[in-house]
Amino acid sequence: MDGNLTTVSEFILLGLTDDPILQVILFTLFLCIYLVTVSGNLSTIILIRISPQLHQPMYFLLSQLAFVDTGLSSSVTPNMLVNFLRNKSTISYFGCATQLGSGAFFGTSDASFLAAMAYDRFVAICHPLLYSTKMSTQVCVQLLVMAYVGGFLNASTFTFYFFSLFFCGPNRVNHFFCDFAPLVELSCSDVSVSAVVPSFTAGSIIVVTVFVIAVSYIYILITILKMRSTEGRHKAFSTCTSHLTAVTLFFGTTTFIYVMPKSSYSTDQNKVVSVFYMVVIPMLNPLIYSLRNNEIKGALKRRLGKKVLS
Repeated sequence: MDGNLTTVSEFILLGLTDDPILQVILFTLFLCIYLVTVSGNLSTIILIRISPQLHQPMYFLLSQLAFVDTGLSSSVTPNMLVNFLRNKSTISYFGCATQLGSGAFFGTSDASFLAAMAYDRFVAICHPLLYSTKMSTQVCVQLLVMAYVGGFLNASTFTFYFFSLFFCGPNRVNHFFCDFAPLVELSCSDVSVSAVVPSFTAGSIIVVTVFVIAVSYIYILITILKMRSTEGRHKAFSTCTSHLTAVTLFFGTTTFIYVMPKSSYSTDQNKVVSVFYMVVIPMLNPLIYSLRNNEIKGALKRRLGKKVLS
């Protein structure tokens, strides 16, 4: 890093508001959300781990989704909570790079596991007799490796282009975390490549994962409509509703942030959508799956019943 070109050693995050009263309210709200996020996702992971009836590919992937949801929220929420209590919300140059990279890593992995779960439902409903073969332990491990490698590559792209930017003037980031777009706006260097490549990689990941999910659910829908039994159709569709809800929430917000033209929405709208994507959705996912999934509810009741009886 050339000292003559890069004079910024830290960034000032402007955050969500500068109103002291509203900061206290938001601190309390986001602290509660974060505690529910961590406890809910860790409980999901532990429940799947200790319940033999949940030792299935679908729940293995769900436990990985719970892990990356915790990581996604943790990449921004603790720092945001601390900044609510400080007069000056600063983050170091390398701290900013770490936050940017970790957000990209967990966000990409999140999208990949949602796509893997859609494929799992496709195999379970469309090819039930081949399920044990097509969703073997080896296949699950391959899906896991692909998700995390994809996350690492995307995070590396964002981090590399962050370090290629030179910051020599203003250091006030108009966001509550180190997002790439507002950082590019502060750069003194030529951003013609630096701004396009990370957006292209993030957009490509969204397109590929949405394609996998869309194709999986088209085949699932065709298969369900061909079923003669109303009970069979209802049972097949009920196994997908929680996943469809999670997919809609996640990709609805990421598409708004990374795919829509920047001129069509304001920075404040971007902040609100980012809060929902990085803070609220990781809290909602374990609630969605625990409330909508009968096997998880059954496993939870059995575990709670054992605790009461013992």
